[in-house]
Order: sequence, then structure tokens, then C-alpha cells
Amino acid sequence: MKHYREELVFKTSTRIAFINISEQVQEAINKSGVKNGLCLVNSMHITSSVYINDDEPGLLHDYEHWLEKIAPHEPIKQYRHNDTGEDNADAHIKRQIMGREVVVAITNGKLDFGTWEQIFYGEFDGNRKKRVLIKIIGE
Repeated sequence: MKHYREELVFKTSTRIAFINISEQVQEAINKSGVKNGLCLVNSMHITSSVYINDDEPGLLHDYEHWLEKIAPHEPIKQYRHNDTGEDNADAHIKRQIMGREVVVAITNGKLDFGTWEQIFYGEFDGNRKKRVLIKIIGE
């Protein structure tokens, strides 16, 4: 069995961002030489996310507004976590909602997606470096 590990690094210029990383993940699969197996993609930070959905601008807009309704950034004092001097409690909650990781099958060297599926990095507390792990196993 083969295995391969790679990290992507992101530093967004905005507090919230959604970035389609499907091509970078496919490039990692190509480097791995794995033709059939599994690919784990996970955020290695507690205020960012990895998830699968459609790459449609309206949906990305809707996610941002929906998440802000559920866990608004302000007022910052509404969260006990922010009593520590942080201002990102909302980002922790948004990450919990959107999820930490995805696992996608690899078939014939390609991500085995359903219709319209794409892998996204979701950032909820931007302006600093964060990592995403890609771990590939298979034959």
C-alpha cells in the first residue's frame, strides 16, 4: 500500500473565505501515484473547515450569511471564549458547523465525486497562516 502526505497553506486577506481546493487535492493524488484508495483532507486549525459542496457563487454567499446568523462575530462580548482576550469564538462555532474534514474515494487516479461536488477550504478567522492536510492511501 502506498501513502502520501502534503500540506496546503492558506492566509486569506478576509475574515471569512471559501476556497475551492479540488485541483490542489487532485494534484496531490497525481504526485502520490495512488490509483485506487482514499484521500483525507482536513483543516489543521480550529477556526477553519474543509467540506464538500457545489462551487456556485450564490451558495457560497448564502453560507456566509447563514453562518453569520447562527454565530455572529459581533458583539464580541456575547461569547465567554472571548473573555480570554480572543475575538474569534464565532469562528470556532462556524468550524464546528461546517466540519473538520472530508474523505473522498480515489478511483482510477481521480477524485470520485458525485455530481457538482467540490472540496472547499472554509476560513472563519482569516489574516493568518493555516494548514490543510492531504493524506492519501491506496494502491
